[in-house]
Amino acid sequence: MMQAAVVMHLPIPSNNYCRPSFLTSSSSTIILPEQVRPLQRRRYSSSERSSMTVRAELQTTNPTSAAMATSSSSSSIAAHRVTVHDRQRGNVHEFVVPEDQYILHTAESQNISLPFACRHGCCTSCAVRVRSGQIRQPEALGISAELKAKGYALLCVGFPSSDIEVETQDEDEVYWLQFGRYFARGPIERDDYALELAMGDE
Repeated sequence: MMQAAVVMHLPIPSNNYCRPSFLTSSSSTIILPEQVRPLQRRRYSSSERSSMTVRAELQTTNPTSAAMATSSSSSSIAAHRVTVHDRQRGNVHEFVVPEDQYILHTAESQNISLPFACRHGCCTSCAVRVRSGQIRQPEALGISAELKAKGYALLCVGFPSSDIEVETQDEDEVYWLQFGRYFARGPIERDDYALELAMGDE
């Protein structure tokens, strides 16, 4: 809807040198320039509004999220199914572990409880016997190369290289397999009380 120009009636000074240039000698009416008139709101059709919405959505797309999505898809890491037979508790756990993640840590992040102690690959508390598949364990110092060749692995520092199925072992059994030949009188009795005292002194 068009609006009329704003009209103001002002007194005209008698002396000509004070008269504004846009006034004539016979006029006492000031018509404001066109620029100060209120802007008219344009009405858009439904098709125009739809097109504008699509353009706005394209312009507001977050480039960081798009880059992250592209990066994650291009650098996706393979994951493998891990099956753990827990002999001590009589449970079987199945979960998926990426190739660059420790098996024990991934199990814990999924609220799966498995045996462990040092978490650094220096003991045999989390030792397993591999039934099928392959585990990469360059940091497993707690078991010998001979035991590794026989299919033993440590879950705390083990990475899955394929779908694997493993079985937990008794820590003392693995210890005996590794060091038993050095003891002429057989396995040494484990004294938990003496071990607790020793750890308390540290």
